[in-house]
Amino acid sequence: MNTETRQVSTVADLQAAVADEQVGNIVVCGALAEVPSLRLSPGQQLTGGDSQAALHFVQGTHGLELSADNQVHGLQLFADPDRRAVFNDTGVDGIGRLVLQDLTIEGVVQLLARDRVRNGHVEAHDIDIRAADARGYEERPNGYGVEVIPGAFTLWNQHDDRAVTMTADLTGLSAGRAGAPVRGSGVFVSGGGETGGRVVAHRLETGAVHSDGGIAPGTPNRITGGVFVVSGAFVANVRNHGPVTTYGPNDMVLDNWGTVDCWIVDGKVTSYGSSGIGFVNFGTLDRLEVNALIETFGQGSRGFNVYAGTVRSAEFERVVTHADGAVGIQISQPVGEIAVRRGIETWGGTGDSLVKGIVVRLAATALSIKPGGSARKIAIAGGLVTHGEGVNVLELHGAIDSLEIGGGFTAAGGGFERI
Repeated sequence: MNTETRQVSTVADLQAAVADEQVGNIVVCGALAEVPSLRLSPGQQLTGGDSQAALHFVQGTHGLELSADNQVHGLQLFADPDRRAVFNDTGVDGIGRLVLQDLTIEGVVQLLARDRVRNGHVEAHDIDIRAADARGYEERPNGYGVEVIPGAFTLWNQHDDRAVTMTADLTGLSAGRAGAPVRGSGVFVSGGGETGGRVVAHRLETGAVHSDGGIAPGTPNRITGGVFVVSGAFVANVRNHGPVTTYGPNDMVLDNWGTVDCWIVDGKVTSYGSSGIGFVNFGTLDRLEVNALIETFGQGSRGFNVYAGTVRSAEFERVVTHADGAVGIQISQPVGEIAVRRGIETWGGTGDSLVKGIVVRLAATALSIKPGGSARKIAIAGGLVTHGEGVNVLELHGAIDSLEIGGGFTAAGGGFERI
């Protein structure tokens, strides 16, 4: 039984402690450089003994491998951005309970259920991923005509068996910096698809997230997300305490393919790339509350849309888009109630936008209900405003039981005499 606590201040001491099954708690004192890849044995803990405690892994190698019932907290872990700073051994019979807390990281955090790992619980709290690049990890979920690049923080149950369930509690997850985003998705939580293994999380809470997928403009079949709940993930409560910003083409800001009971957004939602979306839903979402501005700047980058699945209720502070083809709110499925407190405003005309893996032409309509879309109630305070020439404020091809617009309609771009 590993009950001994050992302090280490050299790489040799660290390697010896990790290899000793009698050592249960390894306390790192100071910053250690040129650390080779390490594997914690089941039950071992790795903690920081002071504010300088850090492991700088050898260039080109992965960092810290977890097995089962490990805890890692109070440390700085630095690997190359495209390497895994923290990952797990999938050849063990279950991960037990893995706890990551109070970590500053460079490199990808990748926790997978696959191979022999068929159960376990993940706790991740106050994890700041300063730099990471997940674009080279080519296993990617597929759905709705696209594949999804995993994230700087990735928790993924890859099993096809629906009976395989991982549980999680995730809070205080941050990724990237303003102007220095992580590459790929930001925070990514996924099950094994609609009929595969599940991830069941009580909470998914994020701080600031900045991500850029690095997807070539015009690529129709690849996307990322700043915060992405993917198919097979069931989350009771998602909360974005800080701003979430994406910078590249096809980078969704907030995206749900899974099942979420309540999603609350307190930080600003911003998309700079083409065909990005502030919030996109393809799954099942009971309640959405966006208490900050959704703003997009790229061509075809919509504010909010529901292309599959459903949303029972959604409330927004304000939605603004700035480019051609950038619809404010677009609904293509039956939804419940939608409310906007301070209006929807678009500044673009007609342009290309990516929809389910196909590039289509869209006008930057403020509120668009497509064929197949419907709502029990839509209430917009602050009005609907468009600035693009010949762009309608409202497009209605589906049923709305109750529509209330306070603040009026303004098609400021004019041009309708030529239509």
